[in-house]
Amino acid sequence: MTNSSTKQQIEQNKILKTIKEYAIMTIGMCIYSFGWIGCVLPAKSTSGAASGLAIVISTALHNTLGWDVKIGTIVLLINVVLLIAAGIILGWNFGIKTIYCILALSMSMNVWQDILPADDFLHIDRLLSMIIGGVITGFGVAITLMQGGSAGGTDILAMIINKFRSISYGRIIFVLDLLIIASSLTVGFSIDAAIYGYIMTLVFGYTVDMILAGNKQSSQVFIISPKYEEITRALNLELGRGATLINGEGGYTHNQTKMVMVVCSNRETQAVMRYVRNIDPNAFMTVASVMGVYGKGFQPIKL
Repeated sequence: MTNSSTKQQIEQNKILKTIKEYAIMTIGMCIYSFGWIGCVLPAKSTSGAASGLAIVISTALHNTLGWDVKIGTIVLLINVVLLIAAGIILGWNFGIKTIYCILALSMSMNVWQDILPADDFLHIDRLLSMIIGGVITGFGVAITLMQGGSAGGTDILAMIINKFRSISYGRIIFVLDLLIIASSLTVGFSIDAAIYGYIMTLVFGYTVDMILAGNKQSSQVFIISPKYEEITRALNLELGRGATLINGEGGYTHNQTKMVMVVCSNRETQAVMRYVRNIDPNAFMTVASVMGVYGKGFQPIKL
């Protein structure tokens, strides 16, 4: 194959990959918006993020001025304001994927609001509706994040706050979501609606974490034993799992030894422990969960 044809093939692969990413991000934002319009809105409740704030603002405009502004339009306006503020404070370095996802989210929300009936078309309990909404929105956001996209909203505001305060990013998001849900009480939402909103926030976060990291979680096992050679050989040959030997020294005896480090899937952890126990019942072991193991035998490195 000539260099020109190779370059052409690489360019085609890049184009196909980009099309795939944007197609999945579009689907993700459509699923995310369906969770809000199809589950949260009929439940007469709200939750965090820009979408939750949009429901609060929409309700306030309807109650005070009689204006019926679509949720997606308000989400777009919120994100535009945040993007402008972030551009001025942080610099205009936002990715095109974030802007695309914001537009796709706003448009799909308005489309769903036109298509779906305003009442509870699912005919299920409010709490159950919010839980299902948390799962659906979490799934939509997760598959979008996997393609490098973002729904904006409180994520942008968190970046602005981090510019001036060294606060955990996750803590900022959590506090902002709590404030948004609490603000719903000022526009006529009931206490139980706010509680349902908090429940949805937890379900949403759990769903995103499980999809993004659940299939990548593995165990990291450290084994200290004088029979490290036999343990390593058993893990290599019988379990088919690689191991790394690390030089160690006893803190009290100062005896030199080798530590065996093994990274394996969660389901293989018990098998590793059984092999070690059979060889050296007095071996010292620590087992820790690790998130995101990349390389041969695990997840490919994708950036």
